[in-house]
Amino acid sequence: LPADATDVEDFDASAKAMDRGQRARQIRQTRTKLGLSQVEFASRFRVPVGTLRDWEQARATPPDFAIAYVQVIGQHPDLVAKAVA
Repeated sequence: LPADATDVEDFDASAKAMDRGQRARQIRQTRTKLGLSQVEFASRFRVPVGTLRDWEQARATPPDFAIAYVQVIGQHPDLVAKAVA
């Protein structure tokens, strides 16, 4: 996706980068919907906090299994927390 030439802060984005951004958004929205900080979410669901931060800030692309895990967390947070306790 080419940058908007009229926007000096815009930049080119690849399909891979767009996917990484969408995944980051999904994880961040799930966490904030639960009202948890990154540290709380990471601790409750056994995800390294540094990994969570990298995923949420789109510095790293979360693998498919991680997206599936976050989707299950979003639907059944208490059940998942109990299962990993």
